[in-house]
Amino acid sequence: MTKKIYEYKDAENWFIASLGDYPYVTSFFDDTSFSRISEMIYKVLEDTGYKRFDEGPSVQIHVVKMASDYQLLSFLTDMINQEFDRKLQVRRHQGTVLVTEGDQLLSVLLPAGGIQLADFLRNFSEKTLGDTILIATKNEGKTKEFRSFFEKLGYQVENLNNYPDLPDVAETGMTFEENARLKAETIAQLTRKMVLADDSGLKVDKLGGLPGVWSARFSGADATDEANNAKLLHELSMVFEQKDRTAQFHCCLVIAAPERDSLVVEADWEGYIAFEAKGEHGFGYDPLFIVGETGKRSAELTVEEKNKISHRAKALNKLLEVFPVWQANEF
Repeated sequence: MTKKIYEYKDAENWFIASLGDYPYVTSFFDDTSFSRISEMIYKVLEDTGYKRFDEGPSVQIHVVKMASDYQLLSFLTDMINQEFDRKLQVRRHQGTVLVTEGDQLLSVLLPAGGIQLADFLRNFSEKTLGDTILIATKNEGKTKEFRSFFEKLGYQVENLNNYPDLPDVAETGMTFEENARLKAETIAQLTRKMVLADDSGLKVDKLGGLPGVWSARFSGADATDEANNAKLLHELSMVFEQKDRTAQFHCCLVIAAPERDSLVVEADWEGYIAFEAKGEHGFGYDPLFIVGETGKRSAELTVEEKNKISHRAKALNKLLEVFPVWQANEF
């Protein structure tokens, strides 16, 4: 019978595993890194009931590259769950990685040098077990999009609706990054949590990058989507060639945490400004934004289609590449 091969691969992690007659771990790392990785794997196996030299099927795993202990252990426990009908779960908590099953805590992995006991036990209960990331928005649709990303990395996701007493952060920056930093870093200091904030908008080349950070209020303090679109068409009324009406939707994501340098990623979605609005989906400038060379307005795309190719989707893809490395340098 052909044995099943398990594999996980992203920009920074690549693991391959199967069951065999005896356990082993291999990698392309130096001796020090290999020793740490293998001992971590063997510890979790033993803590979850699979002794290193037990008879019977054993885990054989090769680590091609790795940026996240959490991703490796999630891969390992997912394999065990499938092969042995277990219900192991990997969680982050105050810098540690925990392996649980039901109401049992089976394994605890500490960062190098350990952690402060008071930090680990702060507000400790089954309900609060696990690290969270706070999305600096009250928009549940946007939160859902980010939740699908961060839950894969072991984080519970909250938004500002969980913190009604937090003050509003004035977006006084002159760039997308400045505004996103203001929100993320201010809220991180107030809550002592990891916070993600984004700032997005439309940049039109013929208008020198406007409306830019003023996208939501382009037509004034009481701006509506219709008024903003009307003003944009007016500003471009003397630009007669479609090829000269180039524009980009821009997204900047900032992740901040207390006493850490923030992580910043940015992405553009290229297109053109149409001569008239079209489409029933989306919001803001979507009815005027022609996506690349497709001829379609953003407002003619379904939510699912837009979320695969938009500026926010591109920024999230970039975040996927760099977040595990930033995360691994936490201590």
